Amino acid sequence: MSSSVLMFRERFNALQDNVEQFVRGKSEVVLLALTCFFAEGHLLIEDVPGVAKTSLAKALAGSVGGDFHRVQFTPDLLPSDVTGVEIFNPRTLEFQFRRGPVFANVLLGDEINRASPKTQSALLQVMAEQEVTVGLTTYPAPRPFFCVATQNSVEHQGTYPLPEAQMDRFLMRTSIGYPSPEVEREVVGLGVARARADDVAEVMSIDEVASMIAVARDVEVSEQLREYVVRIVTATRNDDSVLRGASPRGSIALATAAQVVAASRGRQYATPDDVKSIAEPVLAHRIQLKQAARVEGVTAESVIASILRHRQVTVPRAG
Repeated sequence: MSSSVLMFRERFNALQDNVEQFVRGKSEVVLLALTCFFAEGHLLIEDVPGVAKTSLAKALAGSVGGDFHRVQFTPDLLPSDVTGVEIFNPRTLEFQFRRGPVFANVLLGDEINRASPKTQSALLQVMAEQEVTVGLTTYPAPRPFFCVATQNSVEHQGTYPLPEAQMDRFLMRTSIGYPSPEVEREVVGLGVARARADDVAEVMSIDEVASMIAVARDVEVSEQLREYVVRIVTATRNDDSVLRGASPRGSIALATAAQVVAASRGRQYATPDDVKSIAEPVLAHRIQLKQAARVEGVTAESVIASILRHRQVTVPRAG
């Protein structure tokens, strides 16, 4: 075990423990969020209000000493309210750029599907390229840049479905769910004590985060494992229940997320088990099912589970 991945595992676990002080009983969700963070991806949380979605984003930003901004997406929100706007300065007779909330290390897009598709699209460039173009000028976003977006279920009134291009830019989609009664009693205790995620202790700096991202990037993904990833993603396009399968961006996301999983487990190389452990949250939201399949009760999650069991998607042998 190299010293770099040992350091990664120790710091990763310390960060997870710190965040879980305010997101109780949801270790798997925190693990996925941190995996997205160090893979330089973005996380979409689809859930009901009041289950600690905001606390998760705030606790992560505070734990790494990063800038945290929140945007409440509403039907009247404009793209410039998200990215920023050029304002004319009468003194200098020039336009000056006033930065929008996307210029942060951690951005919480709350109820993103309540805004119009036009405003949702304001995030497309910064999520994919970590930069924002306003007028004729392109401005780099801070590094790291991590977007945590929440959305209400599509059954809720006043929502706009996220376009496929927007969905594809999220490395993972997950839900938090209600806590168990035992955990909820702890949460009530925190609420009575007025504990806030803003008060979380900083356990690492942004420079340390950058170093850990570099460690994860160096994790080996063998040629056999890359082939395994491609076979899984290709199978989503050929399944009889699927109208549109995952894109090549999904293949990249699956491989890069597996690198972080391997590093968090103290290994310098990724394995098929690393890939399988995050295949569902990475790929499910990228799959569009046929109407007949949905009527029959097929879900994107069940399609991925079936693909992982299928004999045609063979698992590479060790070594």
